[in-house]
Amino acid sequence: MAANTSSGNQQAYENPGIRIFQGLKPDIVLIQEFSYEQGTIEQLVEDAFGPDAFFYREDTQGDTSNPLPNGIVSLYPIVDTGEIEDNNISNRDFPWAKIDIPGDTDLWVVSVHFKASNDSKSRRNAQANSLIDELKDLVPPEDYLIIGGDFNTSNRSEQALKSLNTLVNTSGPNYPVDRSGDPDTNSSRKKPYDAIYTDVDLEEQEVPVVIGSNTFPNGLVFDSRVYSPLSEVTPIRKEDSGAPNMQHMAVVRDFDF
Repeated sequence: MAANTSSGNQQAYENPGIRIFQGLKPDIVLIQEFSYEQGTIEQLVEDAFGPDAFFYREDTQGDTSNPLPNGIVSLYPIVDTGEIEDNNISNRDFPWAKIDIPGDTDLWVVSVHFKASNDSKSRRNAQANSLIDELKDLVPPEDYLIIGGDFNTSNRSEQALKSLNTLVNTSGPNYPVDRSGDPDTNSSRKKPYDAIYTDVDLEEQEVPVVIGSNTFPNGLVFDSRVYSPLSEVTPIRKEDSGAPNMQHMAVVRDFDF
C-alpha cells in the first residue's frame, strides 16, 4: 500500500487513516507524514498493523517542527534500512528498507513524498534523478524494487515519472482504480498523486486485488466514499477518506510470491 492518509490540522495519523489500515490489512506500507496525533510511532504501528509489525521511519533528528517524515511498515522482517538524502526539499528524505519476503529474492522498497504544486515539476524530476543515481548502486539487479508513495504528479506524463521509468514501470498502461473506475488519487479525485511503481521482475508477480466480492485486476485506489460494501473492510467508515485535511487516497497492489 502507498499511504499518505494523515488527516486533521497536524498532518498526522488519526482514527480515519488508522481505520483504513485496519480494514485493508496491507502486508507492506510505504507511508508518508508518518506521525501520530495521539501518541508515539510505536503506538501508531501497533494500533494500525498489530504487535508483530516491523517499521522504519526516516531520521527527523529531533525536529518536532517537521511532521512530514516518510517511512515503511512491514509484516515481513526488515533486514536493512537507510535513507537517501533529498537535496531538493528541506523537511524530508527518502527512506528505504530491504525486506525478507517469502522466496529467495529480497524486496527493496523506497517511500517517497515529492514536492507538491504545479510549478514544482522540474524539482520533482530532480528528485527522481537523485533517486535513480543512488538506487542503481544500492539495489542488486536480481532483487525486486518498489518506489511508491506520494509523487504529487499532476499527470502520468510528467518528466519525473518518465525518468523513474528507467528503474520501475511508470508508463502503465494499466493503473489501479477505485470501484467506479477512477485512477486519480488526490482528495478531489482529479490527479494521480499516489502510486506503487515496481520493476519488471516484480510486476510479473502481480495478481488482482480481491476484497470480498470485489476484484481489481490492476490494483485498488481506495476511497471509502465510493467503496461498497464497506462491510468487507470493517472498521472503515464511509466518511474516512473524506476526513478533514486528508489529501490523498490509499493505493493497493498485490503480488504473489
